[in-house]
Amino acid sequence: MAVQDEKDVFYSVVERVKVLDPVNSRKWFDDLVLIGFDGGTLEVGCPDADSCGFLFDNCLESFTRAAQQITGHLVGVKFGVDGSPKAGAVSSSVSGELRLHPDYTFDNFVVGPGNRLVHASCIAVSKSPGQTYNPLFIHGSAGLGKTHLLHAICIESRRNFPNFSIQFLSCEEFVNRFINAIEQGSLGEFKNQYRNVDLLVIDDVQFLREREQSQEEFFHTFNALYDSKRQIVLSSDCAPGEISSLPERLISRFKWGLVARIDAPTYETRVAIVQKKARLRDMKISDEVAEFVANKVRSNIRELEGALTTIYAVAKATGDEVSLELAKVALGQSDSYTGKNTTITDIIKAVTVFYDVRPADLQSKKRSQSITMPRQICMYLARNLTSHSLEEIGGHLGGRDHTTVMHACNKILDLEQKDTLIQSQLTELTRRITQ
Repeated sequence: MAVQDEKDVFYSVVERVKVLDPVNSRKWFDDLVLIGFDGGTLEVGCPDADSCGFLFDNCLESFTRAAQQITGHLVGVKFGVDGSPKAGAVSSSVSGELRLHPDYTFDNFVVGPGNRLVHASCIAVSKSPGQTYNPLFIHGSAGLGKTHLLHAICIESRRNFPNFSIQFLSCEEFVNRFINAIEQGSLGEFKNQYRNVDLLVIDDVQFLREREQSQEEFFHTFNALYDSKRQIVLSSDCAPGEISSLPERLISRFKWGLVARIDAPTYETRVAIVQKKARLRDMKISDEVAEFVANKVRSNIRELEGALTTIYAVAKATGDEVSLELAKVALGQSDSYTGKNTTITDIIKAVTVFYDVRPADLQSKKRSQSITMPRQICMYLARNLTSHSLEEIGGHLGGRDHTTVMHACNKILDLEQKDTLIQSQLTELTRRITQ
């Protein structure tokens, strides 16, 4: 294949990924470069190690699907840092312990009344770790930006102190690694790994509750770092004293530095967040669209981003500009696309085609995962896109009762908030049904 042909294929793959995976599409995808296309493997060059890790963690499947759709062949995909000696080798960029999200920087964080103190304290910590606020304990409800700030601290600290040793992981990971170290007899190595870092960042520290042995280990890790003036940053969904089954000696230590709460964003902050997230996706949106989304979603930033992703997906699929009417269509508030025009039959047809199952399977008593998931997605979409009652939805899907439908809706809603693949699938199905 000629070099120019390879480049054309590469650019077509990137554009197809934007349609296939609107949840993870970013403006910096335009900065990706073609390293090579030999032996059935497409090698993609990334701007830096963080973007490389992001693609490997979130977009490998969508890039592979796009490459196979564009070429019509079984093509593999590798990501590497462009210009590095090992460009194209996945292991050279994503095997390290520190995995940071390229979007989660201080520049991309929108500051408002509910998070101003937390934001300022995080910047202070990244400028003078171990000296200003140690430990820094951030708490607040899910989806308000705690994880964003933890990533930003690591990114900024790495920039300010290139030789710093940084460990960033969830509390669940810490516990699991501790258990593995006990099982493998490598406890000494584990202790050395976490007690000698310059910056230790633990997300969701509330998961230490009721884990007595892990609490003991974390207590000694905390003491070792604090005594040597190494920075500790923790996040939780509640204040230290509200974490149940946590020993008082840990609670008191969590309060030694600064305990800062992050609150839900105000309307003005939500508008600014929508505009910022749109720029990250290279979306051009008007003030009225941003205000519409901010008015519709009031609970947390994660749901704001989900609404924006849905609008982005519809705009990409249709090729239309993002207008207020398109936003209303995408989020199910347009007069042209209300429930009276969308039927459960439309939804069943779209789902059966998408998942390659038969309508009779969805209405049957089969409980295999390949049938249960599409059936539950049917119920969820019917609940959101039509005005039918739970009983009516259950009647169309094998005579199931309203409690079964409600359980299915809650399950898919939970998956939508956690699983980017499910988010993409729901977005694509909604687009197909409403267009």
